[in-house]
Amino acid sequence: MEMELAGHYLMPGFCDSHAHIANWNQAPSAQYVYNLWLGHGVTSIRELGCFNGLDWSVREAERSERGEIAAPRIHPYPAFQPGPAGPSPIVDAEDARAWVYDVAERGAAGVKFFAPTPEAFKTGLAEVNRLGLGSACHHDQRRASQVHALQSARWGLSSIEHWYGMPEAMFRDRTVQHVGPGYNHNDEPQRFEQGAHLWLQTAERGSPAWQETLDEFLQLGTTLSPTFNIYIGSRDAARVRNAEWHQDFTAPQLWDFFQPSPENHGSYMGNWGTEQEVSWRHAYQKWMAFVSDYKNLGGRVTAGSDSGFIYKIYGFGFIEELELLREAGFHPLEVIRAATLHGAALMGIDDQVGSVEAGKRADLQILSENPLENLKVLYGNGHLRLTEDGLRRVGGVDHVIRNGIVFDAVQLREDVKREVETQRDESIG
Repeated sequence: MEMELAGHYLMPGFCDSHAHIANWNQAPSAQYVYNLWLGHGVTSIRELGCFNGLDWSVREAERSERGEIAAPRIHPYPAFQPGPAGPSPIVDAEDARAWVYDVAERGAAGVKFFAPTPEAFKTGLAEVNRLGLGSACHHDQRRASQVHALQSARWGLSSIEHWYGMPEAMFRDRTVQHVGPGYNHNDEPQRFEQGAHLWLQTAERGSPAWQETLDEFLQLGTTLSPTFNIYIGSRDAARVRNAEWHQDFTAPQLWDFFQPSPENHGSYMGNWGTEQEVSWRHAYQKWMAFVSDYKNLGGRVTAGSDSGFIYKIYGFGFIEELELLREAGFHPLEVIRAATLHGAALMGIDDQVGSVEAGKRADLQILSENPLENLKVLYGNGHLRLTEDGLRRVGGVDHVIRNGIVFDAVQLREDVKREVETQRDESIG
């Protein structure tokens, strides 16, 4: 196939390092999610958690690889849970080894850890590495005093998700986060409010503890997958609630899931006010400085979205992550590298995708606007621009190519809009 691309821009397909395929109460279908990803140039994802079940995720990954569905390349990372997530709890070394071996046999590309016992975590991670799988960890704060991010990196962890466990690695004047006597970790509004204070209580930028931690992460070859965008509502709740793409692209199931509720994870903004937002704005300054300093030392940072929670929808959340990497101090070229080659390297497929090179697979995206001048032209609803012809929207990916298969990205986004409209009509009816 030949395409006339004079006046266009060509980039590698994006690699979302922290993704979730929605379940029934977040989306009308998996295809809704895939269309939004492909419609924003995302051609590879790490599916962390496999919340629809590992076997389902593996089947979807195989169908995608065979070209039977329009979807990104899927790397399933089932969740290594601290309790009865499977037939029996994972509490000791024997359980951990058996569980990892089982999921590897069933097709897992890696494992996502949460808050296992230190023994299970260390042994499970050793088995993951022995089998050549990838690894990621959301360091649950209930275990961070036992195993913080630097400790798990010493054990061979591939990537640190979000920001949990990093401030604790720099504690020098305390051993646990200081919270009030009435703190309840299972109360999400409290937990997310206190999250900001982890950064406010840790070492200062440039201090010995700060630099020692960065240097050791670099020596260990650890990857940071910060997912800045998923928490951005914590510093400006009204902004994420009223994002301009919700009207056309957010499915009614997902919108209902976002509404403040003690039942749904991440739906914590029922009484989110000025004090909480100000704390998070200060926390972001410190968090972004840490990630930027790591990048400047030569550390690998990727772009991950974690969409499906806290008013973030698929595809759009990933582009916002690129904008936030830019805010953190990344040059636009460094942003694109984080979203392409570095993500591919984390997935172990940088010999196949992640850059435009002879011999690599055709995972590409085609645009009519230059994203290095303005990352907003990557949003699926376009960027608002005043021209001689008046105010109009420009941008959005024109075509995305996955494994040599060309998709009309504009049509994929139109399909999403029609599906959202249909779902709304049915919910009203």
